[in-house]
Amino acid sequence: GGCITADAPFLFSVVLPEGNYRVQATLGDPAGDSTTTVKAESRRLMLENIRTSGGAQVTRGFIVNIRTPDIAGGGRVGLKARETGYLHWDDKLTLEFGGARPCVSKLVITPAPELPTLYLLGDSTVTDQPHEPWNSWGQMITRFLKPDIAVANHAESGESIRSSLGARRVAKVLSLLRKGDFVLVQFGHNDMKDKREDALKLYEKNLADLVREVRVRGATPVLVTSVERKAGAKQETLGEYPATVRKVAAAEKAALIDLQPASRTLYAALGANLDKAFVDGTHHSNFGSYEIARCVVEGI
Repeated sequence: GGCITADAPFLFSVVLPEGNYRVQATLGDPAGDSTTTVKAESRRLMLENIRTSGGAQVTRGFIVNIRTPDIAGGGRVGLKARETGYLHWDDKLTLEFGGARPCVSKLVITPAPELPTLYLLGDSTVTDQPHEPWNSWGQMITRFLKPDIAVANHAESGESIRSSLGARRVAKVLSLLRKGDFVLVQFGHNDMKDKREDALKLYEKNLADLVREVRVRGATPVLVTSVERKAGAKQETLGEYPATVRKVAAAEKAALIDLQPASRTLYAALGANLDKAFVDGTHHSNFGSYEIARCVVEGI
């Protein structure tokens, strides 16, 4: 058979129920060369620069999680107005084929309910950023995992742990959890903007409560200290919040990925190239988030 190709990235969508899906993609041009990068939903990196030449084709597998705002048993996630058009909240599985010369000849999509799921909760430095040039480590980490676990990124821009509880983002994740799943939690950037006197104490309590709620369901909580802002290359910008995450992890004997110092080490190593990792003082470029995702993988 032939293949579908285009001069620009193109999308494929199919309406499916919420859940995890195994995708087998046959890539390559039977009549020539190809280079294909595959992203899912809102730009989650699945396959990077799959090259074929001389008419060869390859089949690669990956796992995609799709979801809706509805919560089993009643209620919905309180989405922000901007989220209503996001590909990661609709009723479809969407794939993007890009690269120097993307060529796809076959897709086989099958439900994968047996697979464990890695849930992400956090803010704009974790979320599936829908638009270039912004990007986050949560949508790059999929690139580094084998096709035997799904990633469900429930992080959203502007969120603190307090607001994520209020908007039922946490409730949505807890409603889906099964034994053997994992939940990575990275809050702090927006939490530290809360001027209430008890803000830090409430942050600590909410984190500890979340660890227990995850464990009750047979899943594994993993706390993550926040990735540093750009200014963090020279001095820490996150106040007492990273230390509080470490404190909760120690008290609850929960796994910890200490991303804050790891990101500072990365920024120092980038030196004069630090600007290439950011689009502003907080948010990363594709390059920056790819490298931060590698830090998270090292932490795992």
